[in-house]
Amino acid sequence: MSDMRLIVAGAGGRMGRALTRAISESKGAVLAGALEAPGSELLGKDAGVLAGLPANGITVSADLWAMSKEADGILDFTVPAATIANVAIAAERGLVHVIGTTGLSNSDNAVIRSVTNRAVVVQSGNMSLGVNLLAAVVKRVAKALDENFDIEIVEAHHRMKIDAPSGTALMLGQAAAAGRGISLEDNAERGRDGITGARKPGAIGFASLRGGTVAGEHSVTFLGPFERLTLSHLAEDRMLFAHGALKAALWAHGKKPGHYSMADVLGLSDI
Repeated sequence: MSDMRLIVAGAGGRMGRALTRAISESKGAVLAGALEAPGSELLGKDAGVLAGLPANGITVSADLWAMSKEADGILDFTVPAATIANVAIAAERGLVHVIGTTGLSNSDNAVIRSVTNRAVVVQSGNMSLGVNLLAAVVKRVAKALDENFDIEIVEAHHRMKIDAPSGTALMLGQAAAAGRGISLEDNAERGRDGITGARKPGAIGFASLRGGTVAGEHSVTFLGPFERLTLSHLAEDRMLFAHGALKAALWAHGKKPGHYSMADVLGLSDI
């Protein structure tokens, strides 16, 4: 099979530049396009130069329809509005759509799932092997420990992150809720302030820290009578997520239409 031709959405952002570098460092994939929002000051710039690489001849454009004519997939770590705008074009062109965008609403996710009867989508709140293994372990531990063990999730990210809790924290919360056989939406406590009253039985708490240049830190703590168990993951460089996204794209190339996760990519879906 020839190299997979990939478009990087949000090519001028931190993750976009990391994705461009990851493609340049890997076998089996080539950069086919670099997408930015209409009106961006980066339009017309060379994607390689933006990523700190030699010029590669791929200029940043806002025209996904045109650049996708000669592409096989799109790596999309942008913002919800941009991702939703990309969904229809990616599906129409038959692109593998790897989505790492966080902060998506229930209606956004419904739009994404609406195309998966005819398109291949790999979507995850986190593309790393370690985090997906952590989620599998969290699910098992939550199932093993009853409501005498409270669940608290703490995450930390750089000062520029615009959504909270992080997509990874929510993914870990979903894993804990699945282990308990409950709905995360009905049991999440995303912020506490003032006179909150006693902790609700079965609640899954979230706390978010923002500052500095933190790539990503997550911990899930199970607090029981006289003991605590903490499971954690620390990301040292966002290239970790870029290589994970590239792995997902290569895995999905040629797959039948459907909605996949990194657990599927990594063979963890049955854990």
